[in-house]
Amino acid sequence: MLASGQFVPDEITIPLVRRVIETDGGDGFVLDGYPRNIAQAAALDDMLDEIDRPLSIILLLQTDDAVSRERLAKRAHLEGRTDDTPEAINRRLSDYHEKTEPVVEHYRSSGNLVQVHAERSIEEVWAEIARVLEQVEARA
Repeated sequence: MLASGQFVPDEITIPLVRRVIETDGGDGFVLDGYPRNIAQAAALDDMLDEIDRPLSIILLLQTDDAVSRERLAKRAHLEGRTDDTPEAINRRLSDYHEKTEPVVEHYRSSGNLVQVHAERSIEEVWAEIARVLEQVEARA
Protein backbone atom coordinates (compact mmCIF):
# COMPACT_ATOMS: atom_id res chain seq x y z
CA MET A 1 0.00 0.00 0.00
CA LEU A 2 2.58 2.59 1.08
CA ALA A 3 5.04 1.47 -1.58
CA SER A 4 2.44 2.26 -4.23
CA GLY A 5 1.90 5.75 -2.82
CA GLN A 6 -1.51 5.10 -1.27
CA PHE A 7 -2.57 6.48 2.10
CA VAL A 8 -3.05 4.29 5.15
CA PRO A 9 -6.80 3.72 5.67
CA ASP A 10 -8.74 5.78 8.22
CA GLU A 11 -9.61 2.70 10.29
CA ILE A 12 -5.89 2.39 11.04
CA THR A 13 -4.80 6.04 11.25
CA ILE A 14 -7.62 7.43 13.38
CA PRO A 15 -7.20 4.97 16.31
CA LEU A 16 -3.41 5.26 16.04
CA VAL A 17 -3.49 9.06 16.28
CA ARG A 18 -5.99 8.85 19.16
CA ARG A 19 -3.69 6.51 21.08
CA VAL A 20 -0.64 8.71 20.53
CA ILE A 21 -2.46 11.89 21.58
CA GLU A 22 -3.93 10.24 24.67
CA THR A 23 -0.70 8.57 25.81
CA ASP A 24 2.11 10.81 24.57
CA GLY A 25 0.54 14.20 23.89
CA GLY A 26 0.78 15.56 27.42
CA ASP A 27 2.90 18.66 26.81
CA GLY A 28 1.86 19.05 23.20
CA PHE A 29 2.29 17.28 19.93
CA VAL A 30 2.89 17.81 16.23
CA LEU A 31 0.93 15.94 13.61
CA ASP A 32 2.74 15.82 10.28
CA GLY A 33 0.56 14.93 7.32
CA TYR A 34 -2.55 14.39 9.41
CA PRO A 35 -5.44 14.82 8.96
CA ARG A 36 -5.49 14.03 5.25
CA ASN A 37 -9.26 13.98 4.72
CA ILE A 38 -12.45 15.36 6.25
CA ALA A 39 -13.24 12.12 8.14
CA GLN A 40 -9.84 12.30 9.86
CA ALA A 41 -10.31 16.02 10.59
CA ALA A 42 -13.71 15.36 12.16
CA ALA A 43 -12.27 12.51 14.25
CA LEU A 44 -9.37 14.72 15.36
CA ASP A 45 -11.73 17.56 16.26
CA ASP A 46 -13.85 15.14 18.32
CA MET A 47 -10.77 13.70 20.07
CA LEU A 48 -9.49 17.15 20.96
CA ASP A 49 -12.91 18.28 22.16
CA GLU A 50 -13.12 15.19 24.42
CA ILE A 51 -9.84 16.06 26.12
CA ASP A 52 -10.45 19.84 26.02
CA ARG A 53 -7.34 20.43 23.94
CA PRO A 54 -7.82 22.82 21.00
CA LEU A 55 -5.32 23.01 18.18
CA SER A 56 -2.92 25.90 18.74
CA ILE A 57 -1.83 26.19 15.14
CA ILE A 58 -2.14 24.48 11.81
CA LEU A 59 0.78 25.02 9.45
CA LEU A 60 0.12 24.64 5.74
CA LEU A 61 3.39 24.24 3.85
CA GLN A 62 2.47 25.31 0.35
CA THR A 63 4.28 24.37 -2.84
CA ASP A 64 3.32 24.23 -6.46
CA ASP A 65 2.68 20.73 -7.82
CA ALA A 66 5.68 21.01 -10.14
CA VAL A 67 7.94 21.83 -7.19
CA SER A 68 6.47 18.93 -5.20
CA ARG A 69 7.09 16.53 -8.09
CA GLU A 70 10.67 17.75 -8.42
CA ARG A 71 11.40 17.46 -4.69
CA LEU A 72 9.85 14.00 -4.37
CA ALA A 73 11.77 12.74 -7.41
CA LYS A 74 14.96 14.09 -5.83
CA ARG A 75 14.08 12.36 -2.54
CA ALA A 76 13.50 9.11 -4.42
CA HIS A 77 16.93 9.39 -5.99
CA LEU A 78 18.84 10.47 -2.87
CA GLU A 79 17.13 8.12 -0.41
CA GLY A 80 16.40 5.20 -2.73
CA ARG A 81 12.67 5.55 -2.02
CA THR A 82 10.71 3.04 -4.03
CA ASP A 83 7.41 4.71 -3.09
CA ASP A 84 8.30 7.95 -4.91
CA THR A 85 7.68 6.79 -8.47
CA PRO A 86 6.23 9.35 -10.88
CA GLU A 87 2.92 7.43 -10.83
CA ALA A 88 2.78 7.36 -7.03
CA ILE A 89 3.68 11.06 -6.81
CA ASN A 90 0.91 11.95 -9.27
CA ARG A 91 -1.56 9.80 -7.30
CA ARG A 92 -0.57 11.54 -4.05
CA LEU A 93 -0.98 14.99 -5.59
CA SER A 94 -4.36 14.03 -7.02
CA ASP A 95 -5.43 12.67 -3.62
CA TYR A 96 -4.21 15.87 -1.98
CA HIS A 97 -6.29 18.06 -4.25
CA GLU A 98 -9.35 15.86 -3.93
CA LYS A 99 -9.23 14.86 -0.27
CA THR A 100 -6.88 17.14 1.67
CA GLU A 101 -7.65 20.57 0.25
CA PRO A 102 -11.15 20.40 1.83
CA VAL A 103 -9.39 19.86 5.20
CA VAL A 104 -7.47 23.08 4.62
CA GLU A 105 -10.75 24.92 4.12
CA HIS A 106 -12.19 23.19 7.21
CA TYR A 107 -9.37 24.56 9.38
CA ARG A 108 -9.06 27.94 7.66
CA SER A 109 -12.26 29.02 9.40
CA SER A 110 -10.71 28.27 12.82
CA GLY A 111 -8.32 31.20 12.49
CA ASN A 112 -5.39 28.93 13.42
CA LEU A 113 -4.27 28.11 9.88
CA VAL A 114 -0.97 29.70 8.88
CA GLN A 115 0.23 29.35 5.33
CA VAL A 116 3.98 28.99 4.85
CA HIS A 117 5.42 29.44 1.39
CA ALA A 118 7.60 26.35 1.28
CA GLU A 119 9.19 26.80 -2.13
CA ARG A 120 12.03 28.73 -0.50
CA SER A 121 15.18 27.29 1.03
CA ILE A 122 14.97 25.01 4.06
CA GLU A 123 16.53 27.75 6.19
CA GLU A 124 14.00 30.37 5.08
CA VAL A 125 11.04 28.05 5.61
CA TRP A 126 12.30 26.99 9.03
CA ALA A 127 12.86 30.64 10.05
CA GLU A 128 9.24 31.44 9.20
CA ILE A 129 7.96 28.37 11.07
CA ALA A 130 10.08 29.29 14.11
CA ARG A 131 8.66 32.84 14.10
CA VAL A 132 5.11 31.51 13.93
CA LEU A 133 5.74 29.03 16.75
CA GLU A 134 7.24 31.79 18.91
CA GLN A 135 4.06 33.82 18.37
CA VAL A 136 1.93 30.84 19.40
CA GLU A 137 4.06 30.32 22.52
CA ALA A 138 3.73 34.01 23.42
CA ARG A 139 -0.08 33.71 23.21
CA ALA A 140 -0.15 30.69 25.54
